[in-house]
Amino acid sequence: MCDSHFFSPNKSNKGKDKSVHDQEHEVWSRRSFIQALGIAGSGSMMLGNQMLSASKASPLSIALSQSDNENILVIIRLEGGNDGLNTIVPVYDYASYANLRPTIRHQENELLNLNTDFAIPNYMNALESVWGDGQMKVVHGVGYPEQNLSHFRSTDIWASTADTYEEPTGWWGRYFEELYPDYLINPPEVPPAVQVGNVGNLIFEGNNNNYAFTVANIDQLQNVAENGTLHDVVNLPDCVYGDKLLYMRATANTTLTYSQVLHDAYIAGTNNANYGNGPLAAQLASVAKLIKGGLGTKVYMVSLGSFDTHANQVDQHQNLLQDLSSSIKAFYEDLATTGMDDKVLSMTISEFGRRPYENGSNGTDHGAASPMMLFGTGLNGSGFVGNHPDINVWDNNDNLIPTSDFRQVYATILTNWFCLEASVIDNILLNEAYEPLDLGFNCEGLSTSNFGDITRFSHAPVYQNDGVYIVMNFPHMGHGVIKLYDLVGREIGTLANQMFSQGKQQVKVQESIASKLSLGQYIYRISFGGQHYSKSFILK
Repeated sequence: MCDSHFFSPNKSNKGKDKSVHDQEHEVWSRRSFIQALGIAGSGSMMLGNQMLSASKASPLSIALSQSDNENILVIIRLEGGNDGLNTIVPVYDYASYANLRPTIRHQENELLNLNTDFAIPNYMNALESVWGDGQMKVVHGVGYPEQNLSHFRSTDIWASTADTYEEPTGWWGRYFEELYPDYLINPPEVPPAVQVGNVGNLIFEGNNNNYAFTVANIDQLQNVAENGTLHDVVNLPDCVYGDKLLYMRATANTTLTYSQVLHDAYIAGTNNANYGNGPLAAQLASVAKLIKGGLGTKVYMVSLGSFDTHANQVDQHQNLLQDLSSSIKAFYEDLATTGMDDKVLSMTISEFGRRPYENGSNGTDHGAASPMMLFGTGLNGSGFVGNHPDINVWDNNDNLIPTSDFRQVYATILTNWFCLEASVIDNILLNEAYEPLDLGFNCEGLSTSNFGDITRFSHAPVYQNDGVYIVMNFPHMGHGVIKLYDLVGREIGTLANQMFSQGKQQVKVQESIASKLSLGQYIYRISFGGQHYSKSFILK
């Protein structure tokens, strides 16, 4: 079956001009194909009633597995824009705070002081012991210059680290792609990054792949692990539809690589704390089971929302912050039962804060600076980092002015938690330098020798009117081999097997292969200097 109308119930295009029909197929990338079907990854997997997605081929995990660093990061997304002033209350200027928020403010007798200057609402009392045990730090006034007040754009800025232009890759995606260049041909045996809850965040996007994908449910995973492949990827029609179906089936089958290890880790792990019934509680309980079950993943991401409290903020914000507080307390109590609490760092991120003053609907509107909270025994003591914004001094949009950049927090974690070298961090943070913060940990005694030399060779497919070119930059003269594969890794032929001079070189795909190529998706693999590099491209 090769009729494109298979993909859509809309039959109104039956009479379209055939040339227009064919052009639509030619420009229909695999990403738009996936989006058109409403599929964010390759299925959905339920662990303890929580959606789980696994980020495959993370070079972070591969690199860390070669060092002495066993540290783990859990990113907690507070979706919608958390109101920082009602989370960490500036009691040093309570009069100004109360005047700005006459109906939604916390009463002084409803606050728990963390020190003489700052407090949390009493319904966040679960964090009182976390703070007392030295497991919490707060970074004041986090944001970026000229805050964008769109949920979607600002979320992408936090994910990509680029605030002045639209960068299509995420900070983890760039690292994944650079440190694991042969991902398409040689994926790892285990899922190195896991996302629980919402999927599709730009954080995991590389230039050529979105490294996050989802799988079905835990019972199905076990059946698949025992019984083998679900989908036929050989007997497919030779047309555009067949190419798209091939990609879909191959992607689904790739998830089978991880089904057994995810299932085994989840079953092997146990929860030994009272998490409660909140949505974040359920997510962190699943993460704890995977960590304690020995999954070996280095990066997790969970989500809680919505913090977009334009109206009737008081009750909604309370429910969310109660879930956050009790879940964090339970999570670290759970990890402590196996002595892993000092290896797991958690941090909150939110696309922006809220306005310093309340609106006419007993809520707050989109703002700018807001605190980031970090949790874990590895922080080596509780405290505040940076300077709190002056709540009486606003920017042109009536928003608090940031005093810390969110990329400073990222840089500090990459430098002093994961112990990456400067050249690696420059690539992750788009070659911008950010001053690290004192978050209470450092890399003394930890090996960093495996992280240095990652920029040895560059390559990319370039589309021109007369075909597709593989453009490469060689750091020195050497022998290279370029092979062409289909999407399931079957070798089609050799594009080049020769000495390459130092500098920029290119190979035209259509002229370098003996066989005629049909339209669709392909993968090239370059072998040079004892390393392998691969990317996919679309032949149009």
